[in-house]
Amino acid sequence: MATFRIRPAAQADGAFLGDMVVEAANWGPGAYRPKHQVLTASEHSRYVAGWMRPSDAGHVALDAAGEPIGAAWYRLLPRSDPGFGYVGTGVPELIIGVRPIWRAHGVGRALLQALAQQARTEGYARLSLSVERGNFAATLYRSEGFAVTQSGIGRDTMVKRLR
Repeated sequence: MATFRIRPAAQADGAFLGDMVVEAANWGPGAYRPKHQVLTASEHSRYVAGWMRPSDAGHVALDAAGEPIGAAWYRLLPRSDPGFGYVGTGVPELIIGVRPIWRAHGVGRALLQALAQQARTEGYARLSLSVERGNFAATLYRSEGFAVTQSGIGRDTMVKRLR
């Protein structure tokens, strides 16, 4: 069994979080977009620009050698510049990415659980995220208590109640 550990994200993790935004954007077969194209697009850059803001929080998964293999984090985005999974002011939007070789090994679940616990501890009532239809990760999100609250063109917004 593959072993990994989870640690809190730090300001120095910003570049790796950018890599994980690229992984999340390129989740499907044939969906490859170059890193520079993903990270210069405002719909994706909003998730990492200026990391780590005071309200940002996250966790990074590391393999046995200490190399980062995945991350989950959240941000509070303003109504004037909402993310794909925006549901309202004061509801952090979760972003998650796991290197392809580590998918289906429990990394995403461990990251989601750690982040939900942190959000609960920080007093948030809900977490939101957006998932494209057809993305196998939606099954994971549902199993961790996220439910579809809005359906858009090709994607769903999901929310997890924390209390």
